[in-house]
Amino acid sequence: METETKKRVSLREDVVFGTGGGRDLKCDVFTPPDNPDNAPAILLIHGGAWKYGDRKQLRGYGFLIGREGFVCVATEYRLSEEARWPEPLYDIKAALRWMRANAAELGIDPNRIAVSGNSSGGHLALLTAGTQNRKEFEGGGGNPSAGTDVSAAISFYGPTELTPKGSMLRQFVDEFMGESRSESDFAAASPISYASKDFPPTLFLQSNKDEMVPREQSTKMCDALVKAGAPAELHLFDHAPHDFDADPTLARHSVSMITTFLQRYMSTPETTDQT
Repeated sequence: METETKKRVSLREDVVFGTGGGRDLKCDVFTPPDNPDNAPAILLIHGGAWKYGDRKQLRGYGFLIGREGFVCVATEYRLSEEARWPEPLYDIKAALRWMRANAAELGIDPNRIAVSGNSSGGHLALLTAGTQNRKEFEGGGGNPSAGTDVSAAISFYGPTELTPKGSMLRQFVDEFMGESRSESDFAAASPISYASKDFPPTLFLQSNKDEMVPREQSTKMCDALVKAGAPAELHLFDHAPHDFDADPTLARHSVSMITTFLQRYMSTPETTDQT
């Protein structure tokens, strides 16, 4: 019983981190056992084709990754029935700024924050990583001085290249982008457009038989990052569906890969000898 208590992750629900479209935006905060100080953190972004879903989809990851010592924040963002590109990205950036501005209270290291998302959430996670501190994508919510840089990114089967004539998730892409969008707008909403040597370390998790987001979406961007000189890894799950991590076994395997990846790139800062 004592061992189990030590492993318990605490959860705070419905925490307001900002406003968007005239309403409160909320998140859930998962704190590791023993309420650590200066812990690494992950912002979790749910999927649902930019139209469906909510932050509770990633509750399992909040607990599983929280047990590994990471503070997890599962955030909401305005969906396509309420907002259009780039407003959902503004909401993600507001959540990131809130985490950094409240780092002491949350017990996190503001210099060790990663972003992770599933499907459309993976798309937004990659966009967040690719547009760090770019004024045209900040939206103005939250503490503007907090910054939106991230130390690493994880994408579960996230779209990386949106096109006005593509067939991938066509209806949902059109709703997310809105009417009368140009090719340059689609390029601006495509994470692969921001592949460069300055892109943070990125982990792609993808099925090689994905029926909704073809594996080429992940492989092409991973190759672009490696070619540019940015750290990137790709793990393909064989003959699995789009949301393969709905399988608890594969979800736990994914957590193991995520924590190993982040421990490589978000290791504990060296302590300074004050003597």
